[in-house]
Amino acid sequence: MLQNQDTICALATPNGVGAIGLVRLSGDRSIEIANKLFSKDISLKESHTQHFGLFKGKDGGIIDEVLIAIFHKGKSFTGEESIEISCHGSSFIIKKIIEELITSGCRLAHPGEFTQRAFLNGNMDLSQAEAVADLIASESKRAHDIALKQMRGNFSSELKDLREKLIHFASLVELELDFAEEDVEFADRSELQQLIADVLKYIQRLATSFELGNAIKNGVPVAIVGAPNTGKSTLLNQLLGENRAIVSNIAGTTRDVIEEKLNIDGIVFRLIDTAGIREGAEEIEAMGIEKSHEKIELANIVLCLADGSDQQSLKQVEEWRNELQLKYPIKKIVRLINKIDISSTEFKDGIAISAKEGKNIDLLKNWLVKEVEGNYNHADETIVSNARHYEALIKTLEALEKAKDGLITNITADFVAMDIRQAMFELGQITGDISTDDLLGNIFSKFCIGK
Repeated sequence: MLQNQDTICALATPNGVGAIGLVRLSGDRSIEIANKLFSKDISLKESHTQHFGLFKGKDGGIIDEVLIAIFHKGKSFTGEESIEISCHGSSFIIKKIIEELITSGCRLAHPGEFTQRAFLNGNMDLSQAEAVADLIASESKRAHDIALKQMRGNFSSELKDLREKLIHFASLVELELDFAEEDVEFADRSELQQLIADVLKYIQRLATSFELGNAIKNGVPVAIVGAPNTGKSTLLNQLLGENRAIVSNIAGTTRDVIEEKLNIDGIVFRLIDTAGIREGAEEIEAMGIEKSHEKIELANIVLCLADGSDQQSLKQVEEWRNELQLKYPIKKIVRLINKIDISSTEFKDGIAISAKEGKNIDLLKNWLVKEVEGNYNHADETIVSNARHYEALIKTLEALEKAKDGLITNITADFVAMDIRQAMFELGQITGDISTDDLLGNIFSKFCIGK
């Protein structure tokens, strides 16, 4: 994967028939190879220019009318000499163009190799490169915003500032080691403790944001649970704005799990309508109930739905909620009271709605968004959404905690310096300042071919 002297090519647009297909080349021979197969001489054309003409096979036969864009070395996405060929989106045409390019000296690109070359050539750091894949995969405005900010270097810039502070810290500590025999102290221990405390606080904030970032990136699973006929399917239909689930007065109508996506304020929620939980269900319904329990385990948020006109239902849901909260203390579990349109009782604990009439549905949606966002300012703060970055931040925190404890207990400076270097190493893993071939291969192998 790390050998980048070849000239590579790949389809950059999705497979299948479309109006336009785009084939990319990158490498030192990109212009030379494209020039062999194009009806016009583009060998001396300027960078960032486009040229219309015929793409021909080696036998001289016309394959398509195309538009070729030229990017000189140092002025392209990869940092290498590059060509982009826009052709008609016929799968036959695209296949023939790629075949002719390979015959003329290209090789087919590996997954993510264009972005990998951009990283290796210094056009972006590793966290920015990973954001490219996240941007392509984003399904909501929030996921798009997080990926775009990371790709544009916001996260990298913050990590660079943190590393520079740690480098300054380490330099002072290690300078003392050089003059250990003279018993010279170059750094005020209280100032160093404050510096470590400030960095720890900031990195802790970044690490904690992963719960929000991961939820936004992958969607937030929300399980709607309750006894039969409490209105779970009606609520799902009301939230989605369509009749997705069958609604009936007959208990046990929902026998399987129904999942649908709902976008609220740029956050994707994966709503899960579960089978009604009750004793004495027949075999097929019982299988649905078992699946309900499985989905509760996987959900981030659990809506325990009660029939507000039935005191037994209210009592039962309160018991369920308490049991679930004990079993899953980190889940967000709320009592949702339905059918307030036919109930005269006032409810103080939980969210009161009428799924049938649509009453307080906006209140429920707002609650869902606030529960996911917590106290983060999405517009101004960096939100971590990458599991690899989160793991590196946790390891950074562990190293800094050791350094802080070392300063407090006055252990020798060489041990403190070692912990600081470890923290710097972990931060460097995020941006790729420190990386291995195995790490890079694992990251870029998950990209699509052509990106």
